[in-house]
Amino acid sequence: MRLSRYFLPVLKETPSDATIASHRLMLRAGMIRQQSAGIYSWLPLGYRVLKNIERIVHEEQQRAGHIPMLMPTLQSADLWRESGRYDDYGEEMLRITDRQGRDMLYGPTNEEMITDVFRSHVGSYKDLPMTLYQIQWKFRDEVRPRFGVMRGREFLMKDGYTFDLTVEDGLHSYNRHLVSYLRTYERMGLQAIPMRADSGPIGGDDTHEFLVLAETGESEVFYDSAVTDIKLGQRDIAYDDVDQCRAVMEEFTSRYARTDETHDADLFAQVPEDRRRVARGIEVGQIFFFGTKYSESMGALVVNDKGERVPVQMGSHGIGVSRLLGALIEANHDEKGIIWPEGVTPFPVGIVNLKQGDAEADAACDALYKSFSALGLEPLYDDRKERAGGKFATMDLIGLPWRITVGPRGLKNGVVEVTSRRSGESEEMTPELAVETIAKRYATL
Repeated sequence: MRLSRYFLPVLKETPSDATIASHRLMLRAGMIRQQSAGIYSWLPLGYRVLKNIERIVHEEQQRAGHIPMLMPTLQSADLWRESGRYDDYGEEMLRITDRQGRDMLYGPTNEEMITDVFRSHVGSYKDLPMTLYQIQWKFRDEVRPRFGVMRGREFLMKDGYTFDLTVEDGLHSYNRHLVSYLRTYERMGLQAIPMRADSGPIGGDDTHEFLVLAETGESEVFYDSAVTDIKLGQRDIAYDDVDQCRAVMEEFTSRYARTDETHDADLFAQVPEDRRRVARGIEVGQIFFFGTKYSESMGALVVNDKGERVPVQMGSHGIGVSRLLGALIEANHDEKGIIWPEGVTPFPVGIVNLKQGDAEADAACDALYKSFSALGLEPLYDDRKERAGGKFATMDLIGLPWRITVGPRGLKNGVVEVTSRRSGESEEMTPELAVETIAKRYATL
């Protein structure tokens, strides 16, 4: 990936309609382009980050034993009429009539469709438990889309659906998802706090939202600061172990943490005063357990071990894949631009050639490029004939975690300069050591 051949339409000026950091920086860094209100094209740099987030979500879902699939974006209104939600969902649903006069809709969520898939193929308790999930585009006709990909109309979402025989099994699936979500967010360099939330149009009594603390968050949140000290880390959690998953759930949700919709002032007052926090949060995921809400109305039944036909216990579990880009930037930026965590960065390292056309500098940059590529770490090489200041500004704006600066003066002493985007600290070292040092950073991701 050489910048002289790459499509990176960075902007020098901040767009006037972008009011929060993530929206401004995604536009300025050439990651997205608005096509209409709340609908964006994902340009190459933004698309790379989107795919990295998607990859992590897939890996953690399958690590938890969940099965990927893909459902269509357009759905029949008849399924939603079965569940009773077609008329209740509201104007956010984009309703469509096809040329045959059939009522369709652009899916805002997929509880009805997955229930139809399940009831068509599963009839015995012996096939349970089961979790099916997809990563697919959704559409909700927001009355006032804003904040870029944080509140768009079209968005990429992971939505998963659990099917269990008993309430106890269903709650274990709920806890298992909480564990997998915590691991997913931590791999991306985010701390997402599970907070008691309102179920909204999905339904059910058990639900938690995962919120990233940020000044630009749409939700007001109330929490015990002790919850921010908990990390899942590298703990080995067995997803089939009911007690282990329940223990993690209790550890992360026993301290007070609620959105404004479920806030209880009396309970909050019981938190030690020095630990009470009121802040803003960005929702990046939500888990629900709603029992038989859809299986009863739509006839998703299985035969249990007594020969009885019973409705399955269900839950749904979502992660806002495209919204996560905005949340990541809101939590990781400075006045110069984005600061990508290493787990999601579009490129692991940027190479800046201070004197393009100089034989020694060109050769050194080419060697670095080949060394990183051989290790599976694709660098972004700024080989443009631009001034050094402009190259540094571009690298700071797009936020790659590491920059290697190559110039004739340093090469005379056998060194290049390695700079951390997050700390701003630089160190001179040989090109070989630079590759080794940065490769070690990515070896455990």
